[in-house]
Amino acid sequence: MTAMMKRPTTRAQRMTIVYGIVCFALILVVLQLWLFTATMNAWLGNDNTVVLPALGASLVCLLLNIGLLRYL
Repeated sequence: MTAMMKRPTTRAQRMTIVYGIVCFALILVVLQLWLFTATMNAWLGNDNTVVLPALGASLVCLLLNIGLLRYL
């Protein structure tokens, strides 16, 4: 019986994957920037209830970005 052989990916296929990961990482960075701006606006308006949830969401975005960029 023949074992299933993995075909190597072509350069075009790899570049498509890289472009997808970079686009997703860019969306996460823009989301993180918007989150920072909204959090600072709320904090300067003396609304301290959103600071900790925003910190958690920002950490999740950071971890996702680190994971995606390490995948490359």
